Amino acid sequence: FLLHSETARRLYHDYAKNLPIIDYHNHLPPNEIAEDKIFSNISKVWLNGDHYKWRAMRTCGVNEKFITGDATDEQKFEKWAETVPYTMRNPLYHWTHLELQRYFDEHRLLKPDTATSIFETTSKKLNSPEYSTQNLLRKMNVEVVCTTDDPTDNLYSHKLLALSFEPSRDGSKLKANSSRLKMLPSFRPDKFILIDAPTFLGSIEKLGKLIGSDINTIDDLLNGLKQRADFFASLGCKLSDHGLEHLYAEDFTDATANKAFQKAREGKILTDKEANVFKSCMLHHLGVMYYNLGWTQQFHLGALRNNNKRALSQLGADTGWDSIGDFKQAQALSKFLNMLEENNALAKTIIYNLNPSDNEIFGTMIGNFNDGSMVGKVQWGSAWWFLDQKDGMTKQINALSNMGMLSQFVGMLTDSRSFLSFPRHEYFRRLLCNLFGDDVTHGELPNDIEWLGKLTQDICYYNAKRYFGF
Repeated sequence: FLLHSETARRLYHDYAKNLPIIDYHNHLPPNEIAEDKIFSNISKVWLNGDHYKWRAMRTCGVNEKFITGDATDEQKFEKWAETVPYTMRNPLYHWTHLELQRYFDEHRLLKPDTATSIFETTSKKLNSPEYSTQNLLRKMNVEVVCTTDDPTDNLYSHKLLALSFEPSRDGSKLKANSSRLKMLPSFRPDKFILIDAPTFLGSIEKLGKLIGSDINTIDDLLNGLKQRADFFASLGCKLSDHGLEHLYAEDFTDATANKAFQKAREGKILTDKEANVFKSCMLHHLGVMYYNLGWTQQFHLGALRNNNKRALSQLGADTGWDSIGDFKQAQALSKFLNMLEENNALAKTIIYNLNPSDNEIFGTMIGNFNDGSMVGKVQWGSAWWFLDQKDGMTKQINALSNMGMLSQFVGMLTDSRSFLSFPRHEYFRRLLCNLFGDDVTHGELPNDIEWLGKLTQDICYYNAKRYFGF
């Protein structure tokens, strides 16, 4: 599968296949990991929250009742099984069958006449402790998961796992957790940056109550976020993350940003200029904070979110109404990174691109700020969201190879809410090995299997392990 040469097969099976997984960005629910949750059936773990599948089902005319509505779990699974044969050439077709095979040893094609049997056999397995959340991660040899967490989160679930204890099945006591799995938080403070979002003032109030202090100025806000970042760091946090349309890098002073903050607190409408000055100020100061903490800052750029307002009002965010945006990226990205660099405060940075027409922009931008102080300080992250499929990942790998140094790449992540999504690492590893194999076949690389094997292992695992200090 995806391995078109003997070299590709050797690289995958001898070097990549059995490496552990460091999933340094995902949206898994921390409480379900810490509590070692057991799912009652496959729909609970596979269909709930998966907007990739939801979009496909809607396109195939499936009523919302069978997607996010009140249909039974078995009915929802049957509708997904009806949809799957029509997903051929969409990555969902590959992912679906990889996940059935790798987790459940289920090699039948999912379609209407196999739906009932597959639902029953997989759900029976899921009811066993062998298929708890932690064991699902162990099946894929996952070593580290970095969740995505609001700064106001109490990180109780991370504490449970960090202290090497977990609840017993009957909830009566704690028992030692022998898992080598690490779950670490990541700091996602976008709600405190997007001053023109309807959630902004509520987030400020919540933070103030948590730290026991009123937040009346931008300095108060930054101090409050610093307290929370220190708390995150105490539980092993090494990364921040931002999901933005584009970076903000307006000229600002703290005074002008504070004026915008005061105006927002008074319930007044800000101009675009005022809002962007505030966002730019916050991002810069947070960037300095990340540098001082020794963290890696991540920026997921380019999504146009919540396009269908009627559906958004009915179902909420993250239910499948987002797409690729066509925002200008280069100038603000350069200015943002340069402002930090000028102050000798540029943290390790990963930038992720969602618009493939901007690939070469991102591929060349990272070279502007790799200063020789460490290997691959500024990274272009793996193809994400709509691009984490065969064509999108291949284009990202090829552009990075042409414009930068593929050998120093920190590799794949799931960016997923699903416990069954980890075969995406296998998908990436197969693609990578196949690209190296094709180059050997075409005489473009020497058939030095040991060196190519080392590069493959670095990209799939060791670069990330070194980069994040896991």
